[in-house]
Amino acid sequence: MKRIFLLGFVSFCHIVSAFSQNAKTVSTRNLRIDGHPAWIMQGNIYEVNTRQYTPEGTLNAFARNLDRLKAMGVQTLWFMPLNPISKTDRKGTLGSYYAVSDYTALNPEYGVMADWIKLVKTIHGKGMKVIIDWVPNHTGADNHWLREHPDFFVKDSTGQAAIAVDWADTRQLDYKNPEMQDSMIAAMEYWIEKSDIDGFRCDVAWNVPAAFWSRCIPELKKKKRNIFMLAEGDKTYLPPSGFDAIYPWNMFAMMKKVAAGERPAFGLDSIYHDIDSLYPPNAIEMYFTSNHDENSWNKADFGVFPGAEHAPFAVFTQTMAKGVPLIYGGQEEPVLRALPFFEKDTIRFEHYARAAFYKTLLSLRKRDIALSPDARFKKIHAGDDAAVYAYTREKAGRKVLVILNLSNQEQNISVKEKSLWGNPLNVFMHSKEPLGSRPWKMEPWGYAVYEY
Repeated sequence: MKRIFLLGFVSFCHIVSAFSQNAKTVSTRNLRIDGHPAWIMQGNIYEVNTRQYTPEGTLNAFARNLDRLKAMGVQTLWFMPLNPISKTDRKGTLGSYYAVSDYTALNPEYGVMADWIKLVKTIHGKGMKVIIDWVPNHTGADNHWLREHPDFFVKDSTGQAAIAVDWADTRQLDYKNPEMQDSMIAAMEYWIEKSDIDGFRCDVAWNVPAAFWSRCIPELKKKKRNIFMLAEGDKTYLPPSGFDAIYPWNMFAMMKKVAAGERPAFGLDSIYHDIDSLYPPNAIEMYFTSNHDENSWNKADFGVFPGAEHAPFAVFTQTMAKGVPLIYGGQEEPVLRALPFFEKDTIRFEHYARAAFYKTLLSLRKRDIALSPDARFKKIHAGDDAAVYAYTREKAGRKVLVILNLSNQEQNISVKEKSLWGNPLNVFMHSKEPLGSRPWKMEPWGYAVYEY
């Protein structure tokens, strides 16, 4: 009798254990931290310009790069708009990616929908995530909605669909129309249901009303709970409306001024304090040294952070508080020219000169919780504050020290804080290094990262 009871009890324990294991799996898959998908907290974003990425400019051709990108540490792939491009009022030969003619179709230049579905499955199979660029503020100048639903658009003085801002190849959507809102949400849901994407980067999110986002994002989460929502914009209403991350335009502007010698390194502090005061505590900023707009129109990063200047600012984007980092496709080569917006100009991958540099940073971010957006930030004095920007990130007993020389002059470095002394890992030297009060010199645009 006791034996039977014992066997029954053991069986019961196995059942409970199995249930617990399954529950753990489900909860991990659906885990959110501070309101955000858990997978983005120590993740990163890599922007894919499909048109320029390969000679073919197709999704199937891009797929050949997945193993290389995974080895570099890339986690989330952001694809620039995949939709067909309007021909009416088209700019240049190929047109702007952001002049969408059909929200629920794939640009035939990239392949067919089956290619996209296969690519997403392959990416997921490698443990990576996928978000797509979405253009909710405006359509292209011959979007089928213009014929089928003319009331979806804001009208100009002649009663025609108004041009969005000053982009002549687009037409402005009217968010006062609830049916248009329904149609926009349905189109976004289509991509989740059709191809199991992990979220959206929303173009010109700053010009779409908060009320729409507050309605739209919960609806999208019903389709897939842990989608990641990135807003192109920095308006204060965006995080409370449901966005996980926003653009750090003020920080990027200050980074450029510091790089140009127009502001001291400590100019970055005022922007960080603004983030703290303007946004909710859990707000995340997507830090970058380049993206498609900044590359094509403003010479980033090759003209904004030229040569050695790129490195310390790239380290900053990968390690700064409240942030998730972006790498624009081609920066690992690096591409040192502006990629045209409306024409074909293939990226030539030959040297991958920055790939090891980025791999070091992406690996550190993945393994060390001290670089999670919600990890503590503390400014450290390690030299001339006008040139040297130093800080620690700390969470759950883990700590990372970052020291950046944001000047074109050699700087004397001295760590006075005794709690940082010891033998931390010099992340870029791949070895432990004694760190104490003894000063040393850091080269112009130098950087050091220590892991405790």
